[in-house]
Amino acid sequence: MIVGNSVSHSNIKTKRRFYPNLQTKRFFVEEEGKWITLKVSAAGLRNINKKGLYACIQEAREKGFLDK
Repeated sequence: MIVGNSVSHSNIKTKRRFYPNLQTKRFFVEEEGKWITLKVSAAGLRNINKKGLYACIQEAREKGFLDK
């Protein structure tokens, strides 16, 4: 989350928050033969498409984000 300002036409600034674009997606992991549900950002989906699902899962497990 990032904090910033909403700026009106008359240049009045009020605080607002910028949230990540999170999506809940189900993926089938062929190497493990099971479905997993992940809450990923739009940028995370692009990484999965680029690197492959299993590589991203291994990377997340090494960092401690996913259960083994």
